[in-house]
Amino acid sequence: MTSIRRTHRKVLQFRITLKGTKPPIWRRIQVPSRYSFWDLHSAIQDAMGWSDIHLHEFRIPVPGISRRIPVGVPSDEYVGEEPARPGWKVPIRHVFWVAGTKIDYVYDSGCDWLHAVELEKILTEEEGATYPRCIAGRRRCPPEDCGGVRLFADMLKIIVDPSHPEYDEWWAWLGDSYDPAVFSACEAVFMDPKERLKMTLYDLG
Repeated sequence: MTSIRRTHRKVLQFRITLKGTKPPIWRRIQVPSRYSFWDLHSAIQDAMGWSDIHLHEFRIPVPGISRRIPVGVPSDEYVGEEPARPGWKVPIRHVFWVAGTKIDYVYDSGCDWLHAVELEKILTEEEGATYPRCIAGRRRCPPEDCGGVRLFADMLKIIVDPSHPEYDEWWAWLGDSYDPAVFSACEAVFMDPKERLKMTLYDLG
């Protein structure tokens, strides 16, 4: 009898860096190469610690021209701009097929959290491993709606200075303990991207 050889699937390893943060906030994640951009978005949200309560957009460069193709959730919110292509219809392997490829990912246009998404390696799926997974990272994600990179940097200075006039106000807004240095990759919990998509499309009506 001829044995059937199992096909080893590919895994893409990314480094996600939140631009403008000092010290930098970053994550290293591994996802199946068969993922769509929606699936990658879902993994980034969970690894970073965002709540996915705002719109997002990948900005994919087009070779030879300065134009970038937006990929995310189509919305009427950005009137006059090129509508985003549905992320669940665009496979990441169409863009990420060479290590070193880098694109931008924006979450919450109000705060404008800009991330660099860099493909570090193309690997073979490990026997018994579960994907997506977060294998490394540094520092806690900023709180949602804190105003963007500049205000976040101000917040970090204020919350360690009890003499600052906004100290109590910030801690009242934070509502609980917030340690910007704390992050553990093993504690990252990933939601099923298909379930997240169902919820998002339902909320959009």
